[in-house]
Amino acid sequence: MYMTPKDIGIAIRDMRKRQGLRQDQLAGAAGVGLRFLIELEGGKETAQLGKTLAVLDALGCRITLDAPDRIKP
Repeated sequence: MYMTPKDIGIAIRDMRKRQGLRQDQLAGAAGVGLRFLIELEGGKETAQLGKTLAVLDALGCRITLDAPDRIKP
């Protein structure tokens, strides 16, 4: 399943809210700026991968990659 940056942002926002965290609290826990988190939750397509992973880690999320049996040409 392909997820867009907007889908990821929505998922992060939903997880943050379910955990009762404000944006500034999550940003602090992840070691990222508040502006970055706001843009990430808004679906910014150029969000830095390392910072995005830090946010997901702060939320307790795990990422799984499913490799296909063969790569499409």
